[in-house]
Amino acid sequence: METQNGFRMSPVDHAVKLESIIRLHGLREAEEYFKRLPNTASRKAACLPLLHAYVERRDTEKAEVLMYKLNELGLLVTPHPFNEMMKLYMATSRCEKVPLVIHEMKQNNVPRNVLSYNIWISACGEVSGVASAEMVYKEMVNDKNVQVGWSTLSTLANVYIKARLVDKATLVLRNAEKKLSNCNRLGYVFLITQYASLSDKEGILRLWEASKEVGGRITCVNYMCVLSCVVKLGDLVEAERIFLEWESSCRNYDIRVSNILLGAYVRNGMIDEAESLHLRTLERGGCPNYKTWEILTEGWVKSQNMDKAISALRKGCVMLKHCDWRPSHDILMAMAEYFEKHGNFEDANWFIRFIHQRGLASLPLFKSLLRMHLSAKRPAFDILEMMEKSKIEMDDETSALVQAFDA
Repeated sequence: METQNGFRMSPVDHAVKLESIIRLHGLREAEEYFKRLPNTASRKAACLPLLHAYVERRDTEKAEVLMYKLNELGLLVTPHPFNEMMKLYMATSRCEKVPLVIHEMKQNNVPRNVLSYNIWISACGEVSGVASAEMVYKEMVNDKNVQVGWSTLSTLANVYIKARLVDKATLVLRNAEKKLSNCNRLGYVFLITQYASLSDKEGILRLWEASKEVGGRITCVNYMCVLSCVVKLGDLVEAERIFLEWESSCRNYDIRVSNILLGAYVRNGMIDEAESLHLRTLERGGCPNYKTWEILTEGWVKSQNMDKAISALRKGCVMLKHCDWRPSHDILMAMAEYFEKHGNFEDANWFIRFIHQRGLASLPLFKSLLRMHLSAKRPAFDILEMMEKSKIEMDDETSALVQAFDA
């Protein structure tokens, strides 16, 4: 576009280009491009993607410097840059600075929008308490430039929930329900989650049924939300009903949905139901992910079916390159103790490499494996080398075990 004769880049074009530079080449080149912009109109358009990038990276210093420069140029005329700053302060636990941003908006006669008020209410709830948040809400009600919708009422309800004011939270959520859209399920998801925080199953199910009246296909994310909430309240019968409803209508078997019910079964000691569900998901074309194997590993360890647990852990490990999952220390210790008790050297050797390569090593794990090798009169050079590389310090018991290999 820039190389075409007679073509002139608009301010919006510059903003789009700056955003693309951030994604492709990083902030440094984007900052240089911003400095070279030809006029204030272009800078006004491009400042928001640059500021948003600082917010995403939690770079408060650069964001504040940019806001200062924009203010000097008289470019702070909309609420969007101020909202970005408030989001940054909330994300960096500096909620007390949000009212200062609001004060600056008022000084510059910048109107507040719905997001401005929502962030302000949340910040006041965190810093000053319920009464302060309510004052902001009243100010919003009296502001003719904005309209109170479900998102603001949801924000206020969250303040009440954190303060354990159940009756007030419930009343506000009921009012929020009246303002939900007939075209979008997003608000339903938020309110369902908040009813779960109040342990209000009736509210969850009422909103869930109401959400079905919204046009369009109900997504897996919607089902995951309501399933998680019902499971949180301990109602597995209702969870099973909702799951079957999803299963009967799903086009592609999303394993994330079944994982929620699978985890509930395992946490409640229902390993037979968990195994049955797992087999059913495979039959329906579900593809287990690392979470599936993590849940099954935990379930089989609890039920002392260690062969299945080890197999599940192996399968989960294959996926570790693509996720951050790390098995718990209790699971790893249970397996180490199993190897020690049964002298399973083939799996134990794999296990040693596994815990070492992924930085999961601990002194109790290595001690168990040392005892196993000592009992079988097998050398433990590999274990000792891994302990050294993992910088595991020996205690007296470990030192005694090591000396026993030389005896």
